Amino acid sequence: MKQTINTDLAPAPVGPYSPALKAGNLLFISGQIPLTSSGTMVEGDFEQETRQVLNNIDALLTASQLTFSDVVKINIFTTDLAQFDLINRVYAEFVSAPFPARAAVEVAALPKGARIEMEAIAYVK
Repeated sequence: MKQTINTDLAPAPVGPYSPALKAGNLLFISGQIPLTSSGTMVEGDFEQETRQVLNNIDALLTASQLTFSDVVKINIFTTDLAQFDLINRVYAEFVSAPFPARAAVEVAALPKGARIEMEAIAYVK
């Protein structure tokens, strides 16, 4: 059984995909870029962009009655890996031990010209 998760507190998809999809005991959160819930891009300040991405993930977790403590895996995509320390600093405000498994990859481009995107997988108890 699959269930789409939506919330007005996270941006609507910019394509034919679910913002989050619950399948069995797992919640798959699609890649989130720094879009506000109204669809406006946060631009110019990498810290604010990173925080918006994590706030979007948090909104989808909350809509699923989960928290960051339920997240088991996060993938980070950025067009500027030189921002890695800043990403880690902001990210650390959202997660706690035991930390999710994680990957961070520099990419050539992201949707809508974003500089950062994250996707997450959470365990549903």
